[in-house]
Parts: sequence; C-alpha cells; structure tokens
Amino acid sequence: MRDETAAHERADVDARMIWSALTEPGDAVAGALIASTGPRRALEVLGSSDAAPQVRAHADVDSQTAAASLERWLARQGDAAAASGAARRAQVRVLTPEQDSWPEGLRDLGPHSPHCLWLRGDSRVLRSGRVSVALVGARAATAYGQDVVSQLAAELAADGAIIVSGGAYGIDGMAHRAALAVGGATVAWLAGGVDRPYPAGNRQLLESIAQRGGAVVAEAPCGSAPTKWRFLARNRLIAASSAATVVVEAGWRSGSINTAGHAAALGRPLGAVPGPVTSAASAGCHRLLREYAAECVTSASDVRGLWGDVGHRDEETSSSEGRTDDTTRVLDALSSRVERDIGEVVRRCGMSADQCAAVLGLLALEGRAERGTQGWRAVRR
Repeated sequence: MRDETAAHERADVDARMIWSALTEPGDAVAGALIASTGPRRALEVLGSSDAAPQVRAHADVDSQTAAASLERWLARQGDAAAASGAARRAQVRVLTPEQDSWPEGLRDLGPHSPHCLWLRGDSRVLRSGRVSVALVGARAATAYGQDVVSQLAAELAADGAIIVSGGAYGIDGMAHRAALAVGGATVAWLAGGVDRPYPAGNRQLLESIAQRGGAVVAEAPCGSAPTKWRFLARNRLIAASSAATVVVEAGWRSGSINTAGHAAALGRPLGAVPGPVTSAASAGCHRLLREYAAECVTSASDVRGLWGDVGHRDEETSSSEGRTDDTTRVLDALSSRVERDIGEVVRRCGMSADQCAAVLGLLALEGRAERGTQGWRAVRR
C-alpha cells in the first residue's frame, strides 16, 4: 500500500513537471483544469479525442479559449522531456503544492499559481515559519539605494527574517548579499530556469544562496530563457511568497512597480523608501507613496511595522501569544509603530468589526494595545 501511494505521488509530480513545460507562467486555464481534475487526469484530457469540450467544461471557459489553450499546450509537448533531463543534470529539485515546503502564500494566486517549482538549495526556507519580506528595486541602483537596502536586509536578516528578491543586479543583488553577510537566509526567484543563472554576472551570488541555507527558485522549467513576460510573471511570486513587499529604489516605469502592484492586489502590506525629489531613480517609490498608499519606510523597524511585528516580539510576549486564536490575529494586524484605524485592523485580521472591537478592548485592558487619535497600535513589552 505504501509503495502504491508513493507511486501515485511520483506520478503527480511528473504530471506537474510536464504541465510546467507545456504552459507559460500564470496560465489560468491550465490552472483551473488541474484544480478541477488533478494533474494526471488533466494530461489524459489533453490527449483525449474530446479534449476541447472537456477543457471547456472543467476550466469553465468558452470554446475559443479552450481551443487556443490546447493549441499552445500541444505545441510544446516535446519540451517536457528536455526540461526533466536538464533538471537531472543540474541536480535541481521539484516542489509541488502537495509537499510541506510549498510556500503557503502562493495559494492566494488561485488558478494563476505555479504547477510546480524548480529549486536549488534548501526548500524548507520557503515555509520555515519565519517572516519573509521582499526587498526589490532598480537594477541601476544608486549608491543611496544600495546603502539603504544593505542596512534594511542586514538588520532584518540578522533578526530572523527571510529576505526575498529577484536575483538581479542593483537592489536585488545587494539585498541577497547583505542577508548572506550576516548569516541570514535569502530566496531568489528567477524568471528563467534555475539551471541558467541570470544575470550571468550574479552566478556566484546565486550559487552562494543555494549553498548557504537559502533557495534559488523558478516557476519556469529548466532550460527556459528569461523573457520580459516571464520577469513580469515572476514578480507575482515574489509578492505572494512574502509577508510584505518594500520597494527600495525604483524609476517611474521600473519592474518593481509591477511587483508592488501584485502585492497590493493580493492584500500584502506594501512599503516604499523615499529618495531625493530630484532623483529619477526614486520617482517610482514616490509614485507608490502617492498612488498606491504605500507606507513610508526609512528603517528596519518600519518594515517590521508592515506585518505587525510578527516574529519580532520578545520572549515574554510570544510565550503568551503562541496561539492561533482571535487575540493573536488582532495583534498580528496591529503595528507598534503606527496607529491603524478599526477598518484597517478588520481588513488585516479577517474578523468582523464587532469581534475585532471586542478583542481590542480586552487587549487595551491587558496593556497590550492602546487607542490613539488615529487608531490602534500594539504595545511592545
């Protein structure tokens, strides 16, 4: 029985690897089909004589969309074997949604979630229980931006946070390096295959991430080239896998704005570092502060405030709050740095306004929260 179960699990992994090679990142039709039938049954549908009607029914799409989807999937049937071979040669592991290390935040992407992940390094860092924070920004970073991200990443990583970024030159690379420098963990999400480190100039950095307790991860299978579309699709994974996203330095049309947009759409806390008003390299950050209601970030404590200081309470506090009850949910929705109105606390904790108000009242009596002129804040003990 155990052997049979293991065989079924292996078959599901193989099917997801094939789907990863057949589709582009974020293919919602394939995602809906697999969610409805399972990965192996979805492949059977693909090879059946009545594939189009089945795709239409299971994915809930019209005939034209079903036909177009089948056309693009079938055109890539030869890619799966090549991807699997490249993964074996590069000693790349495959992670699926059924495995314990799958990043829980990716489930928020629904049918746009990856079919599987291709990984080098330690998969446990993707779901370690520690807070993950995305620090992203421009490739053409200024000295100011590099200095700020180094300070943020080093302090947060030394405090136990996992630093998430895209492995690129500039802000991304500096965030990874600063985390490694203090012995922290970091995750790099790539737009192409993990067997093809990109950019090539960061090859050694990506190797260090994989070898020193972090992970280099991609949705695209081994052998895939990084393309503009895949960079944009990759950004949703950075946002979804992180508790908060901070744009450290970005121009007006920077790809980091795309990452920020995904974070906002997913309801993740969003922060931006202000820069000189004369610097074009910070125009995107100022745009986020103005148009996306991003919170102003000038220190690591500001970043912690984005996720309500999760993972940064002292031993006394955490010993009494290591539960998943309503009190914990409300405390996690509060910041010790800024006051949040009741509507914002309700949105963050996912409770009704009456429930939230009752818990806040109890926390106030215990001295663990206080009400100010603008709303509620947590009291650090």
